[in-house]
Amino acid sequence: MSDQPKQPEVLDMLLPAAHSAVRMARQVARKFAREAGVRGDSLEAMSLVISELLANAVDHGGGKAAMEATDLAAPVTMHLVLEASRAGWCAKVSDQGGGDPEELRELLHPGELPDLEDERGRGFFLMLAMVDELRIDRSADGKGLLITAVKRS
Repeated sequence: MSDQPKQPEVLDMLLPAAHSAVRMARQVARKFAREAGVRGDSLEAMSLVISELLANAVDHGGGKAAMEATDLAAPVTMHLVLEASRAGWCAKVSDQGGGDPEELRELLHPGELPDLEDERGRGFFLMLAMVDELRIDRSADGKGLLITAVKRS
């Protein structure tokens, strides 16, 4: 038997940028990760982080907060790649909504707690508390952003 660690399993989903796809993707990712060996708090964190990343892609990444794919004015997509194993997980979400990675990177170093009176704006703060690494880059196609979240078990 080999002493090398098992390579992570990979889930790759291209989704319409709509909230109905977020719910479905979260359920599929959760089942996939559980079968790959992700457990306990790490599985719960993964579910929440994926939900937040995909919901942000819908609301800010070209989906214009569409609830259903039929609400989209154009065929806007978001892409989820999840690598999962007993050693942890890595979720990558890219969108087509433009955005400036440099501007958003400022959210990765909050100086203080977010304003609890604001209706929104706590997602990055919460994700930072649940993962070991959070990165924001330009998507491969240059049309949007790629956000990567990593959790090591």
